[in-house]
Amino acid sequence: MKTYKCKNIRNIALCGHGGSGKTSVAEGLLFKCGEIERMGKVSDGTSVCDYDADEIKRKISLNTSLAYCQWKDVKINILDTPGQFDFAAGMYEGISAAESVVITLPAKDGVQVGTIKAYREAVKRGKATMFVVTRMEEENSNFYKCLEELKTEFGPSICPIVVPFDKYGTVESYINLLEMKAYTYDAGVPTEVEMPASENRLKGLRAAMAEAVAETDEELMMRYFENEGEDFTEAELVKGLHDGIHNGDITPVVCCSGDTLAGIDMMLNTIIYMLPSPDERGGELLSDGSKLDYDESKPLAAKVFKTVADPFVGKMSYVKIVTGTITAGSDVYNQATGQTERLGKLLTLQGKRSEDMVEAYAGDIVAVTKLSANTGDTLTAVGENVEFAREVFPVACYFKAVAAKNKNDEGKISNAIQRMIEEDRTLNYFHNHETHQRILGGLGEQHLDAAIAKMKTKFGVEVEVSDPRIAYRESIRKKVSAEGKHKKQSGGHGQYGHVKIDFEPCESDTLVFEEKVFGGSVPKNYFPAVEKGLQESTAHGVLAGYPVVNLKATLLDGSYHPVDSSEQAFKMAAHIAYKTGLVNASPCLLEPICNVTITLDDASTGDIMTVINKRRGTVLGMNPSEEEKGMTVLQAQIPQAEITDLATVIRQITRGMGHFTAEFERYEMLPQALEADVIANAPKFSEYEG
Repeated sequence: MKTYKCKNIRNIALCGHGGSGKTSVAEGLLFKCGEIERMGKVSDGTSVCDYDADEIKRKISLNTSLAYCQWKDVKINILDTPGQFDFAAGMYEGISAAESVVITLPAKDGVQVGTIKAYREAVKRGKATMFVVTRMEEENSNFYKCLEELKTEFGPSICPIVVPFDKYGTVESYINLLEMKAYTYDAGVPTEVEMPASENRLKGLRAAMAEAVAETDEELMMRYFENEGEDFTEAELVKGLHDGIHNGDITPVVCCSGDTLAGIDMMLNTIIYMLPSPDERGGELLSDGSKLDYDESKPLAAKVFKTVADPFVGKMSYVKIVTGTITAGSDVYNQATGQTERLGKLLTLQGKRSEDMVEAYAGDIVAVTKLSANTGDTLTAVGENVEFAREVFPVACYFKAVAAKNKNDEGKISNAIQRMIEEDRTLNYFHNHETHQRILGGLGEQHLDAAIAKMKTKFGVEVEVSDPRIAYRESIRKKVSAEGKHKKQSGGHGQYGHVKIDFEPCESDTLVFEEKVFGGSVPKNYFPAVEKGLQESTAHGVLAGYPVVNLKATLLDGSYHPVDSSEQAFKMAAHIAYKTGLVNASPCLLEPICNVTITLDDASTGDIMTVINKRRGTVLGMNPSEEEKGMTVLQAQIPQAEITDLATVIRQITRGMGHFTAEFERYEMLPQALEADVIANAPKFSEYEG
């Protein structure tokens, strides 16, 4: 494999709405550059970038895949990212490793939610952007409608470079506005044809391009105005577009058909001539907020932006080199672990196919085997002290309980999920010791479904899925007095303990115990036994067996036997008083309340507020989002039992734009009308055994 220097590398992340043609465009790029011998199709499961068994089955991208092509002595690293919102981790990984984000949108569908989200993430990270209008060969395709939608949504930076001539509804030719030449295509091979007669539209588009270029340079701007819109040479246009794209002032738009290869060559030219190389992007962000410039002459510094965990091949790390040179078999220092590691093979990937490399330079993207590093780790030359900023991934918001179908696999679940979390940072896993459930979290139903399928196919663990149990609490609403007497005679020493206790509500989460015994009716040496008996009793309440909180117990009186009394007897007496007293103290159930932060588009605010009210929630306030333009951040408090499927509901209402996070806040009394159902469905807790 030929090695490339920084200036001859372009790293692009293909992003966009699910089904917008990203993988087909990647296939077209690879075929046009001669990297593959035949065109694969997503629908047939033969594409280079969708090679995972689950991707082939679902016919969508689930992971970010890496491929490359070589065009006019420039290497283009292609990061094909998933478009489904449940698999957003892939988009974040791809954008973090690329200098440019190429966003696809179908010619007949126009701007979709995934288009907007990809653009916003790219701009937030300071990446260059480019739009590709795909599937021009399909019926009802309308490039110019897409162009108007792009201008409306993203503003005047939109600048078409390749446009179709489609006078009769189907594309007759593709027009390069830089050259002002028209081309038809046969199996991806262009043939120049006479420029169509739609001069006014084309002149207007060319003039808009010239104006956009003029705004990138003061000298060009002066010439443009002094000569009343004088056109520029092709070289000046290319340089102006390149500079404008680099600065974020221009977003180019091209059109193509990934399946027929029409326009793919002009897309490739746009990528290599106008999109920035790694060394033009102002460096990579470090953990301290500064930036490190791309430079092959400096010692090695690279970041692991993606990890693939395979039970047979082992761990494979996708690495972006920022400075220096990386060499197969060399030693590197992991800044996260403080350990020196030896690199395994150095690979360049073409989907699942790999090719060995000896070395790679700054700006390139490679895969490395046998590294223990995880996503986000920084690899440097030994003795260097550089650490890159870690990518912040979306937080899991959809949770299910998982349990092994085969009891012998119980020990395998945690290991399998931990390996999957190494691969997918949006997965979350914990063992809820209170409800005795293993909880797996993700970004949505489809996300967890794919994760569970992967557990079976990759790690041989089948699981049963259920809704997580809610960790309710119990308390009391009034003060009562209760008596507990434990008396037992069975030959030899008997057992005798007798207590009188007041129970009342308080604000403490743990039992508050006091003693006000006068006259020695209960010896002091038995006070700890009474307290311990009550502490153990509060593990289970009298309504549904949930832990009891906000309880104060005051030992007032009792009696003892000089021979038969013991600590165990007083523990049992305390337990009897507890059960007797709490039944008569107006026991109630408490439910967990969560602080919920919902980010949603302005148009969906009313509908979301209705959902919150129906779910017994309270809206605390709303503010415009500081991070996402046109979005609102809504703060609310909602019972945990009501947010189990909230991720799905928010996604449906906001058409995929919205998302939320939830954090436990406090316990509140459960409405009495709901108590019977919770009690009926409560898990069977073991009885107190003393």
